[in-house]
Amino acid sequence: MPKAVIVEVTHAESGQKLLQFLERRLQGDVPRSAIMRWIRKGQVRVDKGRKKPFDRIQEGQNVRIPPYHADEPDTAKTTHADKPHLQIVHHENGLLVVNKPAGLAVHGGDGQVDSLVARLRNMFLNADFAPTLCHRLDRDTSGLLLAATSYGTLRTMNGLFASGGVHKLYLAWVSGRWENPGTMLLEDRMEKKGRPGSEKMATGKGKTARAEIHPLLSDTKASLLAIRLITGRTHQIRVQLASRNHPVIGDNKYGTTTRTQLKLHCFCMQLPKLTFCQPPPWSGGWAVSESLQKEAQMLLPDLFSE
Repeated sequence: MPKAVIVEVTHAESGQKLLQFLERRLQGDVPRSAIMRWIRKGQVRVDKGRKKPFDRIQEGQNVRIPPYHADEPDTAKTTHADKPHLQIVHHENGLLVVNKPAGLAVHGGDGQVDSLVARLRNMFLNADFAPTLCHRLDRDTSGLLLAATSYGTLRTMNGLFASGGVHKLYLAWVSGRWENPGTMLLEDRMEKKGRPGSEKMATGKGKTARAEIHPLLSDTKASLLAIRLITGRTHQIRVQLASRNHPVIGDNKYGTTTRTQLKLHCFCMQLPKLTFCQPPPWSGGWAVSESLQKEAQMLLPDLFSE
């Protein structure tokens, strides 16, 4: 028969609400409703005392978890173990920076077994605090993605994103010649339209979306742009560029149908006192030379000095 266990709150877990702590520790083996019932009935104890679901717990406290029967292993949760590991760009002080490959969904679901979250959990199986994403990228967009490996860092990053303290620079190949040679501000209102399952973002109404465009290379067929993302709306870069007749190359949703990989890459991210850059994975005719990458990177001080 299962027995109650006493677990100690680690530094990485400190500051969480009791309900969050238990959900992360139990990794989906017990539904939230059952955990809430445990807490309400006093079966969960913190330093031998009762707590409410949203009371915060601190490093060094002992939490009693009552006996429970875990569900049978879900093959959908385990078949990602043989997938390739992700490239880790940085891992220090609770911050994890990952280079996401194009074509990999961030989250699983709807029959999607492999995902970035699943691979991270597999790579950090014994972590006190499972890597938790601070933002997301579209499935077909490649590049830098930030995750937290401690609750304190997660709260800090959430605050930075909310206050505009995280800056992003993208690279994109778009169709056609970009005629404006200087910096150009794109500003639109965007909203979701269409039937469930076939929704698309469209300009015209909705929330304001802003991005700055800096052309790096242009000819009659295609242009390479550095894009400073000011807001973070769904599919924002793809929609704003497509609405100006410059869809991102390989964008089957907002451009023309093609088998080419989407040429959109989160190139650099800047946080207070930290900057990360990762070259795009493109090859062949879409490759970006080192000189152009450096030119784009040199935009960082000017772009993010405000």
